[in-house]
Amino acid sequence: MTDQPSGAGAPRRFLFLDASSRVDGNTAQLARLAAESSLPEGAEQQWLRLDDHPLPPFQDLRHTGDGRYPEPVGHERTLLEATLAATDLVLVSPLYWYTMPTSAKLYLDYWSAWFRVPGVDFRDGMRGGTLWDVTVLAGTEEHVQPLIGTLKLTAEYMGMRWGGALIGNGTRPGDVLRDERALIAAKSFFAG
Repeated sequence: MTDQPSGAGAPRRFLFLDASSRVDGNTAQLARLAAESSLPEGAEQQWLRLDDHPLPPFQDLRHTGDGRYPEPVGHERTLLEATLAATDLVLVSPLYWYTMPTSAKLYLDYWSAWFRVPGVDFRDGMRGGTLWDVTVLAGTEEHVQPLIGTLKLTAEYMGMRWGGALIGNGTRPGDVLRDERALIAAKSFFAG
């Protein structure tokens, strides 16, 4: 597996995981604007749509047999390797029913398996990285608090830094591009 870079001179590698069910939806548009205008100099970026890398339903094997999970293959392997290679993990997640879309939750459920894959050392590989969120919702910012709370606790549990949440508002495709407050925040989001 790929180790995260260490030291001040190593480039930061941002993994953007788009959990939207709509291609190039409001949340992806806001995330791309933030990436274009505020990623640190020399930062690398990789974009993956979770719907293009579907995972089967998660099965909890912790209390069966030896509790180990098989070596990841296919889309699971792709997501695991991309996750471990990133210094910064950006969940691009529209708000669905006060939380993240199913594909994002399923991806996080797989972290439980990755803890138990022999030779992966998933938690150590994630420790010291940064978890970010970009979310667009139709409503008020208080509605996004359950999602933000979930991700903050995830970062804390993993020994990661919480980078913050970039929040936009919009319903129909392109609406977020009229949210002046979100557009202004996007221009410095990853710089802070």
